[in-house]
Amino acid sequence: MPTPHEAEKQHTGPEEADQPPSMSGHDAGPPVASPAVPLGASSRNPCCFCWCCCCNCSWNEERRRAWRASRETKLQSLPSCEAWVAPSPEEVRSWAQSFDKLMHSPAGRSVFREFLRTEYSEENMLFWLACEELKAEANQHVVDEKARLIYEDYVSILSPKEVSLDSRVREGINKRMQEPSPHTFDDAQLQIYTLMHRDSYPRFLGSPAFRALLRREPSQSSSEA
Repeated sequence: MPTPHEAEKQHTGPEEADQPPSMSGHDAGPPVASPAVPLGASSRNPCCFCWCCCCNCSWNEERRRAWRASRETKLQSLPSCEAWVAPSPEEVRSWAQSFDKLMHSPAGRSVFREFLRTEYSEENMLFWLACEELKAEANQHVVDEKARLIYEDYVSILSPKEVSLDSRVREGINKRMQEPSPHTFDDAQLQIYTLMHRDSYPRFLGSPAFRALLRREPSQSSSEA
C-alpha cells in the first residue's frame, strides 16, 4: 500500500501533466529535455524542438500557423501575376534565342509561368522569384522571416510545393539556415534555374501558347501596350 506521500505524488503528477503551458513558459520557448532522457520516449511523434517543419509538435504547429497568417504582409514576393505589357514580336523571338532573356523579361516570366502551371511545376518559378526578392532584401529581420517562409514552402519535405533539390544542396541550405542571409538559397536557385532551362524550356518553345505569340502582328502588340 503506498504511503500518503506516494499517494499524493501519484495524484498530482497526471494533473500537472494535463495542464496547458503557461503564457510565460510559452514565450520563453519550448522546454529543453535532459540529454539523458530520450525525447518522445512515450510518444508516437517525438518533438524535436526546432524551428523547421520536421516534426508535428504543437509548438511548431503554432509557429507555422503564425507564419502562414502573416504571409500577406511578410512575403509579398509571390503575386498571383506580375505586371507586364504585351511583348513585341522581337522580344518574343528573343525568348527563343535565350532562356536568360526569357527569365529577365516580366512578360516572358509570366507566359512561361502559365506554361509551367499546365505541367504542374509552377513552384519552380515561384521559388526562383522568391529567391530573387530575398537577394534584394537588406533588413536582416525581414531576411530571417522570408528565408524561413521560403524554406517552409519550397524546401521542406512536408510542403506540397517542394522543389526538386539534391542532397548536397539541401544539406547546404540546412547549415545556412542557422544564420539566414540574402544568399541562403543561391545554390538551390541555380539548380532550379538549370532544371527549368533543360527540362521545361524546350517544351515551352514548342507549345501552342508560344507559337501563338510568335504569330501576333506588331499592331496587336503596340495597341495592347
